[in-house]
Amino acid sequence: MYIKPLKIGNVETKNNIFLAPMAGVTDLAYRKICKDFGAGMMYTEMVSSKAISYGSKKTMTLCEIDEAEHPIGVQIFGSDPLTMAKTAEQLSETADIIDINMGCPANKIIKNGEGSALMKDLTLAEKIIKEVVKASKVPVTVKMRKGYDENNINAVELAKIAEQCGLPQITIHGRTREQGYTGKCDLNIIKKVKEAVNIIVIGNGDITTPEEAKNMFDYTGVDGIMIARGSMGNPWIFKNILTYLTDGTYTGPNFDEKIDLAIYHLKLLIENKGEYTAVREIRKNLFAYIKNMPGAAEMRNKISTITDSSELIKILNTMKGC
Repeated sequence: MYIKPLKIGNVETKNNIFLAPMAGVTDLAYRKICKDFGAGMMYTEMVSSKAISYGSKKTMTLCEIDEAEHPIGVQIFGSDPLTMAKTAEQLSETADIIDINMGCPANKIIKNGEGSALMKDLTLAEKIIKEVVKASKVPVTVKMRKGYDENNINAVELAKIAEQCGLPQITIHGRTREQGYTGKCDLNIIKKVKEAVNIIVIGNGDITTPEEAKNMFDYTGVDGIMIARGSMGNPWIFKNILTYLTDGTYTGPNFDEKIDLAIYHLKLLIENKGEYTAVREIRKNLFAYIKNMPGAAEMRNKISTITDSSELIKILNTMKGC
């Protein structure tokens, strides 16, 4: 049996197919769509503990949660244990889970010793985990990578530290920081992590089809999986994985269904952020929705310059029936 709810501390998820936190992607509108398609647990965009401690209103908006989203996790990043703890205490008033980012490979995060840079300093990583656990009112989890680079593969060691610190669950992405999002996800390291600890392990990386989801489960033995880039332009992936792992079948969306959802996505963003911001922020998602459609390259150029939502919807509708 692949599909099941998971008990993470006192939090019970709907199922074990999760939406990963993605910076600039997993906002309220995106999460609503993925939940409607069956995501069992979702995460906000990662937020800076330093920015939260400074009272940044912009950062706090990233943590806004709709009542219908629960259970939901908020992912925080930083390198100072006490600042991370203070942020966890504050955000655990509304979030169901506090997730510590130890996997982000972005240069602007790494240069501050945050994200996956923490995998180079497991002593500091442990201090952060312990302080966050003490401060948080809800379960704490960690999302990590295989290691910082091929000379520092220490996911198993970090997983054991997390378990010893009392964490009920961890997520492992099977790439190093050095790889970024290139190359292939290493299922072997995910399997080793799963075998090394007795807490819930979620596998992440290269899951873009139901077949890949099944392979992740079969090969690694993980308790659940987390979908990131594979959900962009394709939130159907949650529904299709649930169906495929239950009865072995699924059907993908046609182009018209993708266009309709893209327009719905835009309207949700307008409701949440206003037209000016929505028509600009939707672009990366629209590029994903129209990928592989006839005329997609030409449409990308048009989408990149349109600033009026009604015009954008009109242009998108011209792609229907392709």
